[in-house]
Amino acid sequence: MEAFTRKTGIAVPLEGRNVDTDQIIPARFLKFDRADGYGRFLFHDLRFAESGQEHADFILNREPYRRASILVADENFGCGSSREGAVYALHDYGIRVVIAPRFGDIFYNNCLRNGLLPALVTDEDARALRAALAAAADPSLTVDLEAQRIVGVGIDVAFTVDPFWRECLLQGVDEIGLALRMLPQIEAFEREYRQQVPWLASGST
Repeated sequence: MEAFTRKTGIAVPLEGRNVDTDQIIPARFLKFDRADGYGRFLFHDLRFAESGQEHADFILNREPYRRASILVADENFGCGSSREGAVYALHDYGIRVVIAPRFGDIFYNNCLRNGLLPALVTDEDARALRAALAAAADPSLTVDLEAQRIVGVGIDVAFTVDPFWRECLLQGVDEIGLALRMLPQIEAFEREYRQQVPWLASGST
């Protein structure tokens, strides 16, 4: 997993509460091999008509938002089913940060395990960010994980993220990777423990 410290990029304001994982990627596309990329399926039924033609009024089909790497969403983004493909679609499209007042619990954890930052802000801050981005000539934001700040379009707000996963993202590791980095300390503890309680360590009663 690639380390995440700071991201600056175009941010797309996505209106609408309770955007579920079936809207993020419809279930029928999950049969495809991810090696070919899931980004083309992101918000597929909102982006495209049955003919395959783009819906001109959908925000990701408009410049400069189609080049977004940050998404600012509304309440309860990523609710619904547990499909990890929703995170794959965002990641493969190029989205590295999703900012929202609340996420679906499973979606939130899937983001963290796949190197995508789910940044929690207040509902008021999320609304202000979306409004400012929609009106800005340059809708860009900088998301700083070390400082836990979002800056841009005349706004500077704090965000929260799970402390354990913040450390994992900063180091570019998952739970296993983080544990392996602590292997010398773990082995030292086990050696000391065996010396202090040899009867337990040996399995004798």
